[in-house]
Parts: sequence; structure tokens; C-alpha cells
Amino acid sequence: MTLNIVKNRKIWFAISGILVLASLLSVSFLGIKFGIDFTGGSLTEIEMQGEVSVADLRTHVESVGYSNVAVQTTNNNGFIIRTKDLSETEHQALLASMTEKFGELEEMRFDSIGPVIGDELRQTATVGIVVTLLLIASYVAFAFRKVSEPVKSWKYGTLTIVAAFHDVLITVGAFSVLGHFYGWEIGTAFVAATLTILGYSINDTVVVFDRARENLLRRAADTFDETIELSITQTLTRSINTSITTLLALVAIFLLGGDSTRPFALALIIGIAVGTYSSLFLASPLLVEWEKRKK
Repeated sequence: MTLNIVKNRKIWFAISGILVLASLLSVSFLGIKFGIDFTGGSLTEIEMQGEVSVADLRTHVESVGYSNVAVQTTNNNGFIIRTKDLSETEHQALLASMTEKFGELEEMRFDSIGPVIGDELRQTATVGIVVTLLLIASYVAFAFRKVSEPVKSWKYGTLTIVAAFHDVLITVGAFSVLGHFYGWEIGTAFVAATLTILGYSINDTVVVFDRARENLLRRAADTFDETIELSITQTLTRSINTSITTLLALVAIFLLGGDSTRPFALALIIGIAVGTYSSLFLASPLLVEWEKRKK
């Protein structure tokens, strides 16, 4: 049975275009909420013995001299407090003041990163992702050098990166919305998730391209369109089954894991789901469209 994925490619292009545009608008107007890994500052996670509201806790922290405080809940009596970079003396004084005001509490963790280190981490993460993309594009172009007709090998590498960038951009857009409405932040864990998404997406795309390469070499179909359609059909079940298996594990981590692993798991869920779509419905049809535009 033919799914006509290549024939209906304009539908898939429109869906991707809408998602990418929505992500760009979200990042432009809502911004990205960076964690202290990138901005610098201190994060204090505490668990209260009694009932305390977010508003009361924020008001108290501001009253003892800290502005631009962000407070969010982790469970019924748990809170994460983000402030400027605190020294150990300031850290202990803040804990003491909260204990005096609200009663006994337990500190779950305390992280502090200077603004200079935060900027360096952000720059290093950006450079690392860009270099990774360029190296992968070069490798894919090299691997497909023997299949230069009707599409040049470098186009396989370029479209592999286009699909991967598409997946990461949509994931960033989703976290922009989550950051604006729910306070979810982008930190080093998100960078690790992004690199994982890149690897997963590129692997899926290369599997389809590799099957297309084999079919082109043995002339499995009469036209280039039919060859790409055949390649997608042959790899469709494998790609979807692999993704569903991975997503089931990630959903379990998201639902049952702790608060620290939940953003990481959600980033992977979004990225892998979108990556499976782009590998099958975007990258290969783009290859056909590029060839037709050239003609």
C-alpha cells in the first residue's frame, strides 16, 4: 500500500511551517527562561513542615533584601527559590530567616553559579551544538558521495541538518511557552536533551536516506519520486516502532520521575516525536522538492 507521503508533501511542509513559525513567534515575544546554569544565581530547594503559599514565601524573601526572586512549587510543601548569587553567609541567613518566619524546614539542595560562568556555559553550549551539526552534515555528505545522481551528496547532509534544526527549534519553542506560563527553565539538562534529540533525529533521517541510496543504486523504482516513496515505506514501521518504544520509557520517567528529571524527559518526548515526523514526512519529501525545483 502506497501512503503517498511524497505526493502530499505540501501538506507536511505546511504543518512544519506552522510549527516553526509558532516556535519563532513564541521565542521572539515570550522569550526563553534560562536557568541559573546560564544566567548565574542561586537556587535553593526547601521543604516546609507547614502550609505556606508561594506569595507569602516570595514576599518574605524580598523583605529580607532580595529582589527579582522567583518561587515555584515542587510538591505540596516543597519550593524552589531562585535569587541572585548568594555567598554561604547569605545562604545561611536566608534559611534562618525562613525558619524563623515559617517554622521548621528541610533544605533539599543548594546550587550557586556566578554570572561569568553562566555566560561561558551558554556560549560553550551554543558552539558545541553548531559544531556538532556541521560535523554531522560533513560526514553524511561524505558517506553519500557514491550516490551523486540525481541529487548531489552534500544535499543529503544539508537536509539532515535542516530536519534536526527543525526538531530542536520546535522543542525550544515549546519550552518558551512552558517557561512563560509555568516557569520551566532551560539549563544544562536541556542542552543534554537537545544533543540527544539531534542524535536521534539525525539517525532516523539517515536511515531513510540510506535506504534511498540503496534503492537508487539498484534502481528499485522507475523515478526518483517513487524511489523516495519506496524508501520511506520500507523504513516507516521501523522508525515508528523505535520511537514509540523510546517514548513509552520517557513518559514513564516524566510521570514517575522527580522534578529535576521531568523537564529533561519532556524535552526528549517533544524532540523525538517531532524528529520521527520530520525524518519521514519532511526530510525525504524536501529532497524530492529540491530536485524538482532544480529542474
